[in-house]
Amino acid sequence: MAPRPSGPLRRLGVQLVISHVVVALVSLTVAGLLVVLLAPTLFDRLGVTQHGTGQGRGTGQGLRVQVVTAIEQALVWGLLAGLVAAIALGFLAARRVLKPVTALRAVTRRFAEGDYQTELPNPSTVELAELVDDVGAMATRLTETERRRVRLLGEVSHEMRTPLTIIDSQVEAMIDGVVPASEENLAELATEARRLHRLSNDLSSLSRAEEGRFNLEPTDVDLAAVVARVAERLRPQASDAGIELTCKATDPIPARADADRISQVVTNLIGNSIRATPPGGRIDVGCVRDGQSAVITVTDTGEGIAADDLEKIFERFYRVSGRRGVGNESGSGIGLTIARHLAQAHGGTLTATSEGPGLGSTFTLRLPTAPAGSTFD
Repeated sequence: MAPRPSGPLRRLGVQLVISHVVVALVSLTVAGLLVVLLAPTLFDRLGVTQHGTGQGRGTGQGLRVQVVTAIEQALVWGLLAGLVAAIALGFLAARRVLKPVTALRAVTRRFAEGDYQTELPNPSTVELAELVDDVGAMATRLTETERRRVRLLGEVSHEMRTPLTIIDSQVEAMIDGVVPASEENLAELATEARRLHRLSNDLSSLSRAEEGRFNLEPTDVDLAAVVARVAERLRPQASDAGIELTCKATDPIPARADADRISQVVTNLIGNSIRATPPGGRIDVGCVRDGQSAVITVTDTGEGIAADDLEKIFERFYRVSGRRGVGNESGSGIGLTIARHLAQAHGGTLTATSEGPGLGSTFTLRLPTAPAGSTFD
């Protein structure tokens, strides 16, 4: 959170009253000065026109002084009356303006305490109404995020409980001599330990992504080669799921990037497509140059994505309801969030498109490339 600006703080109500008083004082002062400066001259001109230049001059001079004095006294009283009226109107205006602001402040305090169902005020001022709408939208997003967070905690607890239970029971059985410490049994323990390790890495990566603390180590890399290696590594997993995986990334595309992080993004995209694609489906991976950018695409013939979910899938903890999984792999709902943060950290973008449920989807990772003619070390 940005620090509060230094300097004395002033209440909005006081500022509104002061502004009314200042406006009244300036207006009355200007009017008074004009009257004081112009009244004698106008009086003299009227006196000359009506009485000539000689007769009645002494009488006119006395009357002139009396008129100017009367005007000055009237202006003093008018100034005082205007000042009192400005203060009164300032208080009334400040009270009217501050009433919805005070109500909105109370609402935001309840939001801070976790109560997002509080009824919002309904101000009559356009700007305040727009502010209330923004606060309402923020409350809606906070409610959705909190709901997903609670759901994630339950799911993470469940995912941790299963491998921990298996590890605990297997270790106890080995200690008691019921189960031998064979290579097969130890391999099962290693598999469950890897599940815990993966979950821990996902949560740690999400935390770093949200705080912008990714430690990138950019080097001169060939993005096409990076994509091809990831596709080749995941090809056996796709084959086991009965899915055809093809990769078209042959022409070198030089870039300055963190190869491990880009591999992490592409691995996530292909892994999601494998989970979303039924047996007999197809996944096409490509990497081509488009001007000063490299465009990496992962297209599948799987479940597809509804229009309303195309942006939501990149929000933390969000998972499309009813999405299929492979074995025990259901996803944590944060992989795409991390992937988009990584793309942005490289100065790129990550987007998704789909014709709708059941019609497959395409994920597009766009990254800046090195200048034309660049070579690899």
